[in-house]
Amino acid sequence: MELTTKITLDMLTQDSVSVLKQQFLTFNDVEMQVGSNIRNTYTNSVSGRAAIKTVLSEEYQNAVFAVWGDTATVGESGDVL
Repeated sequence: MELTTKITLDMLTQDSVSVLKQQFLTFNDVEMQVGSNIRNTYTNSVSGRAAIKTVLSEEYQNAVFAVWGDTATVGESGDVL
């Protein structure tokens, strides 16, 4: 039996990303989802960038920041900068 987490970066734009996390159990070569989907959205703001660094591994961070660039594009109130 093996429990794995799959992460999908969905709707990645220069201003936001939706992160989908799913857990799967593999038993006797059959993979089945356990639990519910967990989806969180992060904006390309200072706080959103900090959150991405705490919840995603480096490979996923790199993918997001490759699209987002080096600076925030969204203010803390949600306004596009």
